[in-house]
Formats: sequence, C-alpha cells, structure tokens
Amino acid sequence: MPKFFIEAHQIEQNLIHMLGEDAKHVKTVLRAREGEEITVCDGRGTDYFCRIVSLDDGVTAEIMGSEPCQSEPKTKITLYQGLPKADKMELIIQKCVELGVDRIVAVSTERCIVKLDKKEEKKLERWQKIAEAAAKQSGRGKIPEIAPRVLRFSQAIEEAKALSGAIIPYEKEENRGIRSFVEGFSGEEIGVFIGPEGGFAEEEIQAAIDAGVLPVTLGKRILRTETAGMTSIAILLYELG
Repeated sequence: MPKFFIEAHQIEQNLIHMLGEDAKHVKTVLRAREGEEITVCDGRGTDYFCRIVSLDDGVTAEIMGSEPCQSEPKTKITLYQGLPKADKMELIIQKCVELGVDRIVAVSTERCIVKLDKKEEKKLERWQKIAEAAAKQSGRGKIPEIAPRVLRFSQAIEEAKALSGAIIPYEKEENRGIRSFVEGFSGEEIGVFIGPEGGFAEEEIQAAIDAGVLPVTLGKRILRTETAGMTSIAILLYELG
C-alpha cells in the first residue's frame, strides 16, 4: 500500500484525519475498510503506522506507532535539469524522486528548445503533483520540491555555490568519474547539472567549471537527457552508501 503524506494540522492527539484526493484514493482505489492499516508520513521524516477507524467523513485513522523514516538519503541531491522536449520532464521527475533526489530545478539553457513562458506556472504545479505521487508510491519520507520558477543557467550555477559540491556530466571529461568525486566529498548537499537534448554549450560548461562545478564522466556512451540525471543520482547515492 502506498504511503500518504499529512500536515501537522491533520494530527489530533492520537488520530489522523485525511480529506480530499488522499481520502478518495483510500476509499475508492484501494477500497480500504475499517480496521485495515495504512502508513502516513508528516513530510519531515516521521512515519506513522495507523489503523482506519472511520470512513464516514474522509478517512480517520488511529496512530498505533511511529518511527523515523528509513528511506531518506543522508545526502541531499539537487537536480538542475535543462528543460527537455515533450513530456520527458515528467519521466525525469518521477524516476529521480523514486531514486531519492531532494529537489529538482528546471533550468533554461542555450540549447533548450522548450520555452514555458505563460505555461510555466501550470507546468510547475503539475510537476510538483508528479513528485508527490512518486514520493507516495516509493515510500519516501518527504515530498521533494520542484523549484517554484525556472532558472537561467547563470542563476543555477550561482545558486549551486551554496551547496557542498556539484557535478556536471561532460562527454569530454575522461578521467574523473562520480566515484572519484565522492571519495573527496564530505558535505551534505550535492548539485547535479544535466543538459537538455544537445547538451550544454561549451561556454556553459566553462562557466560551471569557473563556478566550482566539477565535470565528470558517465562512461564511454552518450546518454539521453532523461537517462543522464537518473544515472548520476543512482551512482551518487550508491557510492555515498
């Protein structure tokens, strides 16, 4: 059964109250019954194990126990994703949330074909809902944030300076892999820069390097934009343990 997320005001003594889409999902999709158990999370890293006591007005469940969520990585990864074509961003968000990304920032780069313009707000709202659904399905302890606005590449590399470190997969980098980066890393936050179709312009790569972002290789093959981010995050979290 998927995990559900709640806010603090939904907890009253030893009861949890769910309304809206989550309650509808429990009732009509899962067809849960009184007495069945569900897991809910406060979005801050605590899981609550509950038993449904009422399905009359939304869903009311009694808290039977709680524990810190075990599924959250210790290192927080921010994905700076160059805007891809079509619906590729939705796949990227879904899979990277499943893998353990902490935050995703959409980035407008020189080679981006897509321009959101007036659609930006609606797209970002939809992407946040996709992140929430993926977090529920994969048992995350929090809902990763989709940044509330698209950043220009220059803004993204400036923002990443506040992180403990950042990498940018680059086909011309032949020596430094992600393992080498991890061996010298001791911080808590990592940025990962992924270009759109066609990759980053050479000037963008140099600007990133000048800002302290380290180029890394993902191997001898060229990966699609929707593959590169997932691969980078998976390798990072594996190497970080």
